[in-house]
Amino acid sequence: MEESVLVNKAENYLKEIANDSIVIDDIDEFDNFKNLYFKLVDRLNYLQNLKDDMDAQGYTTPFTSLSRYGTKSVADVSLEEVGENSRHNQIFRMKANSKKNILDRVKSAIDSHKIAIGNLEQFGYVKCNSCYKKYSIDEYRQREAKCSCGSQGFTFKINKEATFRLEIIPYLPLSGNYMVLMNEFSPYARESFKQVLNILKQERKGIVKTISLVIRFRDKNNRLIRKNVSLGSEYVSNYEEEVRRQYGRNVRIEALRFHRTKPAIIDDKHARTALAIAYVKYSQSIIHEIKDDILKRRLADFKRLNKYYEVISEYKNQTPDFIDRYDSNSIEKWRESQIQKEFIKLNYADKFGNLKRSLSRDLKIRDSIYKNTFKNIASALIIWDIFRYYLTTSNNSRRIITGPFPYIRVELDREQRKVFKTTYSKVIETLNAFTDIKIITIPEMDLLLYEKFKFDKQSRSSNIKFNYVALGAALIHQNSQISLEEISNAFNINESKIKKELKNIDQIRNPKSDKSKKFLDLIKK
Repeated sequence: MEESVLVNKAENYLKEIANDSIVIDDIDEFDNFKNLYFKLVDRLNYLQNLKDDMDAQGYTTPFTSLSRYGTKSVADVSLEEVGENSRHNQIFRMKANSKKNILDRVKSAIDSHKIAIGNLEQFGYVKCNSCYKKYSIDEYRQREAKCSCGSQGFTFKINKEATFRLEIIPYLPLSGNYMVLMNEFSPYARESFKQVLNILKQERKGIVKTISLVIRFRDKNNRLIRKNVSLGSEYVSNYEEEVRRQYGRNVRIEALRFHRTKPAIIDDKHARTALAIAYVKYSQSIIHEIKDDILKRRLADFKRLNKYYEVISEYKNQTPDFIDRYDSNSIEKWRESQIQKEFIKLNYADKFGNLKRSLSRDLKIRDSIYKNTFKNIASALIIWDIFRYYLTTSNNSRRIITGPFPYIRVELDREQRKVFKTTYSKVIETLNAFTDIKIITIPEMDLLLYEKFKFDKQSRSSNIKFNYVALGAALIHQNSQISLEEISNAFNINESKIKKELKNIDQIRNPKSDKSKKFLDLIKK
């Protein structure tokens, strides 16, 4: 396929996705759920095929072909050909930029679809009406809606215990338009976006991946040779012995450098960006619904504050005819004077333009609510969702199943767990009071995750079949003062299941029989 044809094909397909809005209002109805899931999977397969074609045509390194047309070749051509060479250089550079940009958008669209599909897969499953066997929606699709018993009758079930947030799906950059969505952010949303992105970018302590050395040695002909050498991470503690083994005992190391990997919690930039955009956009929709109720309770005069911003909005884009439109300073002064006159007329300010004290207080309260609560909603939601995901899944399932967070680390180290030290208790109180979102404030979430990862290792060879959602809830109850009722409500799970897992935890950590004690000793070793 020609390069321009492939670029146009990708652009047209992404435009088609952008024009097809996602609606999740009736997602609990099986036909709507199934149709959306199948559509997203088909799109993902098409996008991945596009990416494969682009990789095959060198879209990952589009600028390498410019070297023959760049400044290096100018010296080899006559003066008359320099202009023609420069024109060709510009054309090829534009084509290379086009390749790079479209591949970037396709990658973003792929990761966005993976996030949406992962959330849907967590949300629901089907159950055979004949043999009662359960299937994930992916298995249902692969089996072409036919059970192993031959039945084609299924009942759709919602998995309320799983970790998902379907509300973010309409806000994902499914068409790879992440730059457009980022430019739509308000100042508070932009700060919130950076905050969420920093959470997802939290890196673990660096692990040595490779070692670069510059060595000097003499060959068989006694010639002095200087050479760059690269060694793998297995030679971290014995790199000197390895270079001596390869190049002789008289080798000298002139330079040494350790290259470390620092994987993030979500170890893919497009997935991080898509998640951050979706959570921030979703939090903005929440703010739009609840802000009036919150402000009415906190402000002295809610209507006055709305009028205050209406006046500012009215004049901020006006430009009078008698002022040169290129004279920005004069235009700004005129706008300020008009706003001040309007405020004096409305009795919002005194004759000198000073705002009334009660209005100034309301403005400070509003700014405080936006800064300390609204800005942190997206961070509070994604921290809770990731925390819950780790707490309610097994190590093995995180390795096999993509889930709602593609490219997430299977386990987190101490550095990565630091992001869970912030509890956002004010935000959680607000969400519980003004929305249907179920979140509880859990102290020392980072230590709870450490306990969960430790327990995963202790129980990995056990024959006990855990209910991992109840297990996560049990660990919270065991390591905090939060009641079983509150935890079961937040995790949508019955208290009896949590109590059963408390017994299983005790059985693993405090075995009663000699056989169990020996088994636990073997695990520890």
